[in-house]
Amino acid sequence: MPKNSKAVKRELDDDVRESVKDLLSNEDACDDSFKKTSLIEEERPAWNSKLQYILAQVGFSVGLGNVWRFPYLCQKNGGGAYLMPYLILLILIGIPLFFLELAVGQRIRRGSIGVWNYVSPRLGGIGFASCMVCFFVALYYNVIISWSLFYFSQSFQQPLPWKECPLVKNNSSTYVVPECEKSSATTYYWYRQALDISDSISEGGGLNWKMTLCLLAAWTLVCLAMMKGIQSSGKVMYFSSVFPYVVLICFLVRALLLKGSLDGIRHMFTPKLEIMLEPKVWREAATQVFFALGLGFGGVIAFSSYNKRNNNCQFDAVLVSFINFFTSVLATLVVFAVLGFKANIMNSKCIALNTNKIVDLLGTSLPETVIPSSVNLTNVLEVSADDYQEMIASIKKFNGSEFSKLGLDTCSIEDELNKVCAVQGTGLAFIAFTEAMTHFPASPFWSVMFFLMLINLGLGSMFGTIEGILTPLIDTFKVRKEFLTVGCCLLAFTIGLMFVQRSGNYFVTMFDDYSATLPLLIVVILENVAIAWFYGIDKFFEDLKDMLGFAPYRFYYYMWKYITPILLLGLLGSSVVQLAMTPPGYSAWIQESVMRFPTWAIVVCISLVVMAMMPVPIVFLLRYFNVIGSGGRSAVAYKKGPAAGAAGPSHGPRRAAPPRLCSRSRVCKGWGGERERRVVTDSHRRGRKSNG
Repeated sequence: MPKNSKAVKRELDDDVRESVKDLLSNEDACDDSFKKTSLIEEERPAWNSKLQYILAQVGFSVGLGNVWRFPYLCQKNGGGAYLMPYLILLILIGIPLFFLELAVGQRIRRGSIGVWNYVSPRLGGIGFASCMVCFFVALYYNVIISWSLFYFSQSFQQPLPWKECPLVKNNSSTYVVPECEKSSATTYYWYRQALDISDSISEGGGLNWKMTLCLLAAWTLVCLAMMKGIQSSGKVMYFSSVFPYVVLICFLVRALLLKGSLDGIRHMFTPKLEIMLEPKVWREAATQVFFALGLGFGGVIAFSSYNKRNNNCQFDAVLVSFINFFTSVLATLVVFAVLGFKANIMNSKCIALNTNKIVDLLGTSLPETVIPSSVNLTNVLEVSADDYQEMIASIKKFNGSEFSKLGLDTCSIEDELNKVCAVQGTGLAFIAFTEAMTHFPASPFWSVMFFLMLINLGLGSMFGTIEGILTPLIDTFKVRKEFLTVGCCLLAFTIGLMFVQRSGNYFVTMFDDYSATLPLLIVVILENVAIAWFYGIDKFFEDLKDMLGFAPYRFYYYMWKYITPILLLGLLGSSVVQLAMTPPGYSAWIQESVMRFPTWAIVVCISLVVMAMMPVPIVFLLRYFNVIGSGGRSAVAYKKGPAAGAAGPSHGPRRAAPPRLCSRSRVCKGWGGERERRVVTDSHRRGRKSNG
């Protein structure tokens, strides 16, 4: 929790004040023309402690994807073998880019708009593009939180409402709802009771009022938490960032005490080394690394901008990245342990059902001698998996090619694990995992804990996403935080109503697939290029040495300049190819195949990508052709880094550095792009004006 600005005085260096039009003016990176600036002193909110800051970054980077995306990718791409490409790409892509965003935010101490305008003016549209992507993601991400709120509110019941299929009674009989019988109780509850989903995206069906109220509650929580900036959100971080770990550990301990959990964990860690050679595995690992850390959203930059200037952000980048990685592994252990328990239950049901079939076939299609003497069929519920496999092997040996005509299933625990683990996203959280919890003793308690964990994971990421919108806008336009927060949340709630109509789930799929993937990749590539090639990697390293008090590892030099941009370009190319080869579509309720988006929906998909990236070429062209001149009253202030010798406590006592005032004939070099920024006093400015 940051203290009151009057109580905390940040170390003051010279600031450069630029107008909004200055930010959009045509400035060549190598131009050393005079800039109409003045020296000011500004106080900026700060984190109350390093712990609070780390929790904020962890809360933002650790999100729902760690729980329902990473386990699916792990199961799909070779089990334990998937951890190796993920870890390699985390080191080659994730940590360097995370360190880069932490460094620029901490050094310039502004949001994404101010940072990239200051580093490379012609690429100033990067910050605006980040804000656009943040807004698109926030629109549908908070809808997922609203779904969790709904399930959380329904969990205080015994039995849980999604445990069994509903019954329909008429005058003559009682029967199970056909749709539920065709699928499952949890699947039916998710689509029909919770979402009340329509048959296609073209059928709006009106608002789902239960979900509308939950969405309103979700945006109210976000608004209240963000109202005072990090002064309010920082307090919430202590709970929202720590509570999910408590729940995950409790779930892991409980799941390990259940039958079949070790089968699930064994299934997870059984490596399939041959899959590691497939390019698709590396592409999906790189994509997961990219999104797991929240790169390109601007939230990392925004949180880092409230740091002390001599904070060791190199250590922070490694720490938060590996916390994120181990959180994903912990969540995967929990998911596979719980789903292993569920697979064991499903396998037991399969064995009981098929053993009854075998008993019925004895004396007709099968002789009794085919049953091994060690197997006792007096109670089919007591037939173990080993006994059943022994019976199936004997029957196959007896019948040979005629075995398939008997209609018997093999009932393998591996087959059941492949079925229950081959789900991700909402299918994992609201269907597979929810169904598994119905078999837990005291299932309502575990359901409450699980959905409360999802709410906290979602809120932690939402805080960073909204901060990625608010901080750069406030820094640029000097709007009051309270007014902008309320206005942003009201606008997002209004637009978000499209996601809580009966066809809303299909729009969530659309935004999730198209609003962020390509735009964020392009944003991060431009961030890397702006630092490594426009600003200059050598100058960047000198600035980091001045800020940190020591030179960063040389490893980052080669990553930023060569390796990471090449890998990102490869990832961008493969993502474009994948989108081109995959027709835009969605999975509809009770539809066995993927439905194609109608023409208007495809136009919306393309528009999402175009709108997100449009600020980049617009700002570039405006600057290149000098369409917008300098001047203006609204201002953005930029902090300079500490003077030489003003390192942190570990490098000797801090000495107050005098402000560097430059005369008209002197050039003050510092963090300002390839160009050299001239800092002049007000009297010099007035002198220039009077001289015409």
